[in-house]
Amino acid sequence: MKTEPNIKDKVAYIIAVISEFATAHSLTPSQAYRYLDRFKGIDFVTRFYDVEHTFSFEDVIADLTSYCHRKGGALV
Repeated sequence: MKTEPNIKDKVAYIIAVISEFATAHSLTPSQAYRYLDRFKGIDFVTRFYDVEHTFSFEDVIADLTSYCHRKGGALV
């Protein structure tokens, strides 16, 4: 039986990903959040949390950047 991750851990992870994404792309955290929200990056991290949280932040940021780009985002 699969168990759901602790919601506090998941939220903390998503906040950390937003912060790392902002740093990687020279954005403020607010800009990064809006970008990830607009191009479904937050949905991606939420949906694939079980897998993504096992990767390095560098890999997760690369995944997110690529995913958002495919959804119409301009960052590469």
